[in-house]
Amino acid sequence: MAATEGVLATAGQFADRLLRPAASDVDRTGALSAGHLDAVAAAGLYGVAGPVDVGGAGADRGTVHQVTELLAAACLSTAFVLVQHQGVVSRLSGSGPTWDRWVRRMCAGEVRAGVGVGGVRPGAEPLRAIPDDDGWLLEGTVPWVTGWGLVDVLHVAALDPAGDVVWLLLDAVAAPSMTVHELALTAVRASHTVTVTFHRHPVPGDRLTGRTTYAQWQAADVGTLRGNGSLSLGLVARSAAEIGDDAADLLAAAGRVRVELDTADAAADAERLARARAAASGLAWTAAGRLAVAGGAGSVVAGGPADRTTREAAFLLVFGSRPAIRSELRARLVPGT
Repeated sequence: MAATEGVLATAGQFADRLLRPAASDVDRTGALSAGHLDAVAAAGLYGVAGPVDVGGAGADRGTVHQVTELLAAACLSTAFVLVQHQGVVSRLSGSGPTWDRWVRRMCAGEVRAGVGVGGVRPGAEPLRAIPDDDGWLLEGTVPWVTGWGLVDVLHVAALDPAGDVVWLLLDAVAAPSMTVHELALTAVRASHTVTVTFHRHPVPGDRLTGRTTYAQWQAADVGTLRGNGSLSLGLVARSAAEIGDDAADLLAAAGRVRVELDTADAAADAERLARARAAASGLAWTAAGRLAVAGGAGSVVAGGPADRTTREAAFLLVFGSRPAIRSELRARLVPGT
């Protein structure tokens, strides 16, 4: 318990001291400076999800989710970049001595990681991993990669010739065989989210971190919905803090949604988790609307709390979505559908 309290105290203090005061400028400029991310590393937040024996905080999943809420309440761009990194740390931890050495550097913030998983999701044109001597050639597109220019490596999922999912850790450096197109987002522009296209891009064989069947990958991928819900709950907390005394009902609703997110078993009841995720995103949208109403006409002035929060809430309505989440949100946002 003491360790958990220490991690949460550190995250809360860091959010109050650095992230919250800088958040408006980060949103306005669309930039997270190197110094900003170095401060994240110095606070130990790159290693929240990492095991203690490789320099991490050893936080359990619940604590990691709470940290995400605290950071998102202050600066969603920072939280959005960091949550991708924490996912890589979690996936690689305990995978053997080679990867533990990588995780140690990731926990220290010496190596910063992003994720490229959209190329294997249903409906996408698959990203292919083609065996080539002792390595791989990547062919295809990952439509969504966060942190370009802010991360050193990408943990990419691709389909091999057998239809299995292989995970490859590759250097995040553009090349003729690896081209990048930055997306003009309406919110969290400082996350530097891009589309990456591979043209027979070579990856050494020793960068293979794992392989699963497609069904196994799908089952595990559902579990990622939980962490994304914490981003939305962070926006609810921010809105409630700005609104003040009239927001107790928002915080109570956030507490109920948090319980749903925490108790929904992704493996046993994926639909319940999808409903909980939709509830989190929908509540963030409602909270942002309440913040705009509380601010009156001043809420339409660019650069204010309602401006940033409503754009970010709209972003979270669709980020990391799935058909079941969209269906639930349609019912919540347009009663009677």
